[in-house]
Amino acid sequence: MTDTPTPKPGKVLVPAEDLRTFGAALLEKGGLSPEHARTTAEVFVWAAQRGVDSHGTARIPAYLELLAKGVANAEPDIRLESSTPAAAVLDADRAPGPVALTAAAEEAVTRARTTGIATVGVRHTVHTGAIGYYVSKIAEQGLVGIGFVAGMPNMGYTGVKGAAVATSPLAIAVPAESHAPLLLDMATATIALGKIRQAKASGTPLPEGAAATADGTPTTDPALAVMPLPLGGVKGSGMSLAFELLTSVLVGAPIFAAFHSDDPQGRKHRQNALLIAIDPAAFGDAEGFTAAVDATLSTLKALPAADDAAGVFYPGERSAAVAVERAEKGVPVAPKVWRELTESAEKLGVTPPELG
Repeated sequence: MTDTPTPKPGKVLVPAEDLRTFGAALLEKGGLSPEHARTTAEVFVWAAQRGVDSHGTARIPAYLELLAKGVANAEPDIRLESSTPAAAVLDADRAPGPVALTAAAEEAVTRARTTGIATVGVRHTVHTGAIGYYVSKIAEQGLVGIGFVAGMPNMGYTGVKGAAVATSPLAIAVPAESHAPLLLDMATATIALGKIRQAKASGTPLPEGAAATADGTPTTDPALAVMPLPLGGVKGSGMSLAFELLTSVLVGAPIFAAFHSDDPQGRKHRQNALLIAIDPAAFGDAEGFTAAVDATLSTLKALPAADDAAGVFYPGERSAAVAVERAEKGVPVAPKVWRELTESAEKLGVTPPELG
């Protein structure tokens, strides 16, 4: 989750707030309510600020298409079901992922304040966006956030021909006292699908063991690669399957079994998620916890760096620094993405922000 803090040649710099406003205006014209449009744009800009361009504002045109095709529901009937204080299921009714998971994170925090730990499952949403955002929102409240997502199979599984499981991500956010929170945000794939597309466009060979052909044969040729391979082989594929059980199956909305069945509806795009909030106060001294987190992170950073290392960093540290710089100087947007955004703006009658 890192990127260089300065824009590459050809990129345009857009103030973060202007980018949020612009993105929200596009999504509102695409059919979302003003509140849902702001929430969705916020998730995308958060990712872009941290250098996670694959989940940043480049997603807005794709979301407009999801809304136009009815894959994402612009007017969802979101319902919360619960039979116990520490757990709930949010039925998203195909609401955009940022809308559904933001609501789930808020609900998990509220419940965890009372119960010490709370879990909210999300079923029937579409593309969750950067899952690190939602656990970060939990950490901002002084709680530990943990999240899992399961989606459509698009990754190999050890011993299986073809795409079998999803590149399901895991995210963990732990609040600290003076350090930026620890934020581990990772997929179960060795390489992102977006990286394969980039390599294909540039003709750059892929790393060994990162991607495979349609039948699951590993390849470094980007022209032949169609899917990523699991991180660590059986470890990554096993994690993805476990996340399907902890999300989709747990909330009564299986994806894997339906996808590999004869039912054509099994291939319909959807995602599920599980968010967990843990209140450190339930385990003792909350202030003592964040102080100890700080001490742990400081100890790590004080360890001797390897000769070829730029320094010692913990998960989320560098992307947090990128976010601070981009908040001050603007968010770099690739020319292709900016062109797509402005073309969408022209179609929808939205005025893009003026660039300095």
